[in-house]
Amino acid sequence: MQFSVKQISDLLEGEIEGDEGTQVSALAELQNASEGGLSFFSNKKYEDLLYATKASAILVPKDFVLSKPLNATLIKVGDPYSAFAQLLMVAEKQVVPEPTGTEQPSYIDETATIGENCYIGAFAYIGKNAKIGDNTKIYPNVHVGENVTIGEGCILYPGSHVMYNCVLGDFVTLHGGAIVGADGFGFAPQKDGSYIRIPQIGNVILEDYVSIGANATVDRATVSSTIIRKGVKLDNMVHVAHNCEVGENTVMAAQVGIAGSVKIGKSCMFGGQSALSGHISIADNNKIGPKSALMINVKDGGNSFLGSPGVDARDFFRIHASSKKLPELIKRVQKLEKKLEE
Repeated sequence: MQFSVKQISDLLEGEIEGDEGTQVSALAELQNASEGGLSFFSNKKYEDLLYATKASAILVPKDFVLSKPLNATLIKVGDPYSAFAQLLMVAEKQVVPEPTGTEQPSYIDETATIGENCYIGAFAYIGKNAKIGDNTKIYPNVHVGENVTIGEGCILYPGSHVMYNCVLGDFVTLHGGAIVGADGFGFAPQKDGSYIRIPQIGNVILEDYVSIGANATVDRATVSSTIIRKGVKLDNMVHVAHNCEVGENTVMAAQVGIAGSVKIGKSCMFGGQSALSGHISIADNNKIGPKSALMINVKDGGNSFLGSPGVDARDFFRIHASSKKLPELIKRVQKLEKKLEE
């Protein structure tokens, strides 16, 4: 990888402050960058790192003004974080070459339909009546079940599974070990204390630009569809249970657990290990903090929740502040009780 600051600025539609001929050969964080490296600065709390970095070029906000001299060349852009992500996508194509063709051994049923310019890796399985869109990549050891539909430009990394009848839109990504269409957790209790399995014959629908992390699971619905709407991003080891619907552009960090028949609105954010009880609804634009658990409906948008059971973040901080005073309050109560006894 070797680019000039001028080339990078043209790609990002940025403004250069410094030497446009500066050469960049690597991308790195501010604290780890060396000569020839390019980094980004978007959060003021890291300004000390900015002036200490050895990076040759730095992406900064358009309105950023230096408070002291800096040797690096600046590229001013609207959003340095997004611009850096764009450069990472360019670098990724150089670091990881795109595979092509169909490797052997692999199994493609004669009734399956494979689009143009697809990649099918070794030991992949494509079941009956499956439909694979153009430019989709199926890496080794991927299972695509019967009657599955996969759109254009999708990437299914090694060891991922799409079970029968499920539907993936365009530009969907499944990371290693992800399972789309596993059985929903349905068991009917019997009088003798045992359970019988409730067959799950629905499917999962992933709309366009959905990303499912490594070892994450989206369960199929009992009779209808579990739906993950456009632009949703699920991190590693997230579990979405049967009959759920997750709204557009909602994001979930690692180990989030969503129980069955939950409806989540658009643009919600879930911190790691947070959870929702079954059969509740969450309105648009809500934030559920790490390890928080919501058990009731949230009808209004724009809220933040913390704690288990989850409460409004402002109430949570008040409760937490008050809890620090509990030992002192207990002592005072005990003293008052003794005086009352006397």
